[in-house]
Amino acid sequence: MQQTFETWITPLMIGGLIIFMFFIIWDLAKKSNASKFGTIMLFVVLGAGMLGYVIKVVITWLIESGNI
Repeated sequence: MQQTFETWITPLMIGGLIIFMFFIIWDLAKKSNASKFGTIMLFVVLGAGMLGYVIKVVITWLIESGNI
């Protein structure tokens, strides 16, 4: 039961955390009066770590399912 719960709740909680982090980046850009270019750079630079995690999860899933 616990393993099933953890299997379902972990991706949901990490997804929620990623959405919350995007909100934090947007709020940071808004409060610092960043230009459009500055806002894009904030999302690119600070979002790169989150994108790396998502890519890692996808690659791991592909390897485990035997598609690679």
